[in-house]
Amino acid sequence: MRLIRPLLIAIIIAGAFFYFTTYRHNALRSVDWLGKPHKLEITEAASDNTVDAEEQNNISVYRKNIPTVVNITSRAVTFDFFYGLVPQEGQGSGFVIDKEGHIITNYHVIADARQVEVTLHNRKKYRAQIVGMDRAHDLAIIQIKAPDLTPAVLGDSKNLQVGQRVYAIGNPFGLAGTLTTGIVSSIRPVQEPDGMVIDEAIQTDAAINPGNSGGPLMNYRGEVIGINTMILSSVGQSAGIGFAIPINTAKAVMNDLVTFGRVRRPALGIRTIPISPELANEMGLAADYGLLIVQVVQGGPADRAGLRGGTEQAYLGNTPITLGGDLIVAIEGQRVEDQQDLSHVMNNHRAGDTVHVTIYRGKKKMDVSVTLGEARQQV
Repeated sequence: MRLIRPLLIAIIIAGAFFYFTTYRHNALRSVDWLGKPHKLEITEAASDNTVDAEEQNNISVYRKNIPTVVNITSRAVTFDFFYGLVPQEGQGSGFVIDKEGHIITNYHVIADARQVEVTLHNRKKYRAQIVGMDRAHDLAIIQIKAPDLTPAVLGDSKNLQVGQRVYAIGNPFGLAGTLTTGIVSSIRPVQEPDGMVIDEAIQTDAAINPGNSGGPLMNYRGEVIGINTMILSSVGQSAGIGFAIPINTAKAVMNDLVTFGRVRRPALGIRTIPISPELANEMGLAADYGLLIVQVVQGGPADRAGLRGGTEQAYLGNTPITLGGDLIVAIEGQRVEDQQDLSHVMNNHRAGDTVHVTIYRGKKKMDVSVTLGEARQQV
């Protein structure tokens, strides 16, 4: 026992000496004082690049449409009291609508521009010519001369439903080729900053920011159903409330913009007053809604079609009117109650179109075919 005890003590001392002088020193060398390992060990996912059905559709819509979307740079000159004429540059988006290089965008993207430049998705730049502008619809068409252009496929915005998936491609803040997704949040009329009203504007929560203006809003098949035009925000950036012009509105004016450089806005050539149930009862009219014709433009579309204005002098409050004219209750089967309804119907037609107007003449209901004239003929 006397020999074993000193031997055990010697072994313990030797082991402690080895631990503190060799083993522990080597262990500390493999990990620095910040606790970083000598070799990083990570857990990697398996190399599976598959995407689900929704992701695949997102990719498909983007690849299909990115060649059609362009970046538009407009240059104008403004006057500053201190510096005189000052160059100003703006940016927006647009998309190709035919092989001839016609591109549709917003009016406000190129308004007052002295020079317009288009950058395609392949980064090639072209000087653009302004072909036609329509401030009332916030639409414009420009044209470039470039080979092998890919036109967008225009869809139908007539039967859009709240909740449908939508995609927006554009150049927000100059960041070219950006895709955002969302849904149709609502279909409603909306007033633009300049006071113009967009009928049946498509409201969406797809992120739309400055620079997206004029770019396409598409359905899940990649068909263009709207033209992104404005946002509702207190900070000037996307707050989840963006608006697009319905593509059907754009399709109705494209031909005029390309052919005449302006829109031949249609008109019936009449002056009317809206009828309420109270007025209808007081006047003894056959319907308690509609637009009563008080005056017809001589030689205008309504006059040529045989529509009649009023003949009996009366007062509506302090306003002199004439009674006894035809009462319009529908156009092309669409109920007409006020001027907004009439404007909505007119926006879907062009000068030269023939429409069927449903009227009451006295107690007799009848349909009259009217070939629309231009708005300059309106009273």
